[in-house]
Amino acid sequence: MVPRLVITPGDPRGIGPEVALRALTLLGREQPTDSIRIVGPEGDLTVGQLSALAAAHQERSSDEEAGTVAARSIERAVGLALAGDAEAIITAPLHKPSLHAAGWPVPGQTEMLRDISAAPRVGMLMSAETTRLNAPLRVLLATTHLPLAQVHDAFTEDLLFEQVVLLDHALRRDWGIHGPRLAVCGINPHAGDGGLFGDEEQRIMKPALARARAEGVDVGEALPADTVFVRALNGEFDAVVTPYHDVGMAPFKTVSFGTGVNVTIGLPFIRTSPDHGTAFDIAGAGRADAGSMLEAIRLAQKLATNRFDTATVHV
Repeated sequence: MVPRLVITPGDPRGIGPEVALRALTLLGREQPTDSIRIVGPEGDLTVGQLSALAAAHQERSSDEEAGTVAARSIERAVGLALAGDAEAIITAPLHKPSLHAAGWPVPGQTEMLRDISAAPRVGMLMSAETTRLNAPLRVLLATTHLPLAQVHDAFTEDLLFEQVVLLDHALRRDWGIHGPRLAVCGINPHAGDGGLFGDEEQRIMKPALARARAEGVDVGEALPADTVFVRALNGEFDAVVTPYHDVGMAPFKTVSFGTGVNVTIGLPFIRTSPDHGTAFDIAGAGRADAGSMLEAIRLAQKLATNRFDTATVHV
């Protein structure tokens, strides 16, 4: 099966259109790209139309105008996926204040995709199938774009349980990993050190992880942040769940910048995105690195094939 992919331009003032076009050019040297569509706010876009869209909005578009382009493109792409006309969506970066100005007061594309698709729960998984240390690293952020002061209330036993089970299911179905091994990163120094430096590991994490194990998930107790990622990179775990954004993103981007991919798990279709932002300061200058977008397309192809290819091989 050749999965059908849809790319959205993101904020047209940023590097999204540029890296999308460059990534498609690079991919075209390896394989046919006729199963990949670019979708704008009014319908499909040719390569030339995408370039023209970006040029029309460069430096002259308001947050509301640019956010509307990005949001309507995503809405159209999700409509195609829900109608069965695409297996995966790759979203270029957008500007969150622009998304708000366009009438979508959500933290980001993850939550927007959840709402449009009516998915009961989703997860923000950062995936790098290759890193600077020549080993994969996958990090699920149990809480996403929240101020640190709000993590205390948002990080609950039920949330952690749901995210761990969701991750286990995604790794089995979309990555094709049989019996994935998961680790959970502690929220306190030394994972609380038995309660000396905080009780969240005992009060929240311990019961949540016991519930997950009862569901058949291979996950142990919470581990210290200063060792869990090294152990994952050494091949001990297939993915790490972190309690808040930066404790996961800092090590992830350190070893994977330029190859990392943002994956929304829990959707009825595959969604990937490059792990960088709009980079307004270099948009249109021809300097943007398309590596992460290229990896987002490749990973979307792999995951969509694993999930949707139902062909049976008879021996």
